[in-house]
Amino acid sequence: MISKKTILGLTEKITLIGASGERIKVLARIDTGATSSSIDTHLAAELELGPVTRSKIIRSASGVKKRPIIKARVKMDGEVIDAEFSLVDRGHMTYPMLIGQNILKQGNFLIDPNKEAPR
Repeated sequence: MISKKTILGLTEKITLIGASGERIKVLARIDTGATSSSIDTHLAAELELGPVTRSKIIRSASGVKKRPIIKARVKMDGEVIDAEFSLVDRGHMTYPMLIGQNILKQGNFLIDPNKEAPR
């Protein structure tokens, strides 16, 4: 059944679909160790994503914080997925989006750490 799976690398070009249908390509970090996905607050504001549906306690390398949660739509290798994202300032990070297990489990994906998306 491996042939039916989409193989993702540690970084992937993701299409983020805004509230008005606007689409933007973003280089995202694929993180199988992250239970949830996150998006940069500035990117979410640019695409007018939201509203905030709830808050959630998130544990990260930066510590434990309560973050706002929004719903957004992403397109990964042809699959459109609706998912929750925590909002966080990722301006100091290399990737404005992190794709975690909540999205990876919805799709038909395998992760190949040797594959990377072109920048």
